[in-house]
Amino acid sequence: MTIHKEGNKSIAIAVILFSALNLLSFYFISFSLPLVCGMLFFVTLILLLFIVSFFRIPNRVLTIDENAIVAPADGTVVTIEEVQADEYFTDKRIQVSIFMSPLNVHVNRNPVSGNVAYSQYHQGKYLVAWHPKSSTENERHSVVYNKNGKELLVKQIAGAVAKRIVNYVQAGQKIKQGQEMGFIKFGSRVDLLLPLDAKIQVKLGDKPKGGVTVVATW
Repeated sequence: MTIHKEGNKSIAIAVILFSALNLLSFYFISFSLPLVCGMLFFVTLILLLFIVSFFRIPNRVLTIDENAIVAPADGTVVTIEEVQADEYFTDKRIQVSIFMSPLNVHVNRNPVSGNVAYSQYHQGKYLVAWHPKSSTENERHSVVYNKNGKELLVKQIAGAVAKRIVNYVQAGQKIKQGQEMGFIKFGSRVDLLLPLDAKIQVKLGDKPKGGVTVVATW
């Protein structure tokens, strides 16, 4: 396991706060209130470990399959439905939504190999990630992948807690399946808009692993 580069600043700030709070606690209250001092150390240590864990990149054997569309994110499948596309596409699509809790790995990966046909950031609200309107009203970044003429769209969607979406791909770029496409900080959601003839391989409640689980096949 390694730590993602997006976590360097957050972890550094967390370490400084952890050290400062506990040094002050040790010098000023450790003798008079040792139990409070110990509880403060325990709580701040848990918070520090949580922040470090949030930016983890676990070692995985990624799925590389020309016919597969792999999960762009870890999380829980909360939506599988036919929708009318409202961005880039004008036809109907199958939407598969993956909700990412703060405990999930938050690295986002390319679901297929091919070319980036579209990459666009949208400012927006911070509704809870499972809200039906979060897909169209929240801050988000949309990417369309073109693989041999077949296209799919991936939306990175900010939630009530997530306040920063990072995306690394640009229109015209050639990408590989499983490579990093971005990162979302602290709880969020990722939507896939797939062709109607895509064969869905997951069901509601499944817990896919980014870059590993096959969500659908062409």
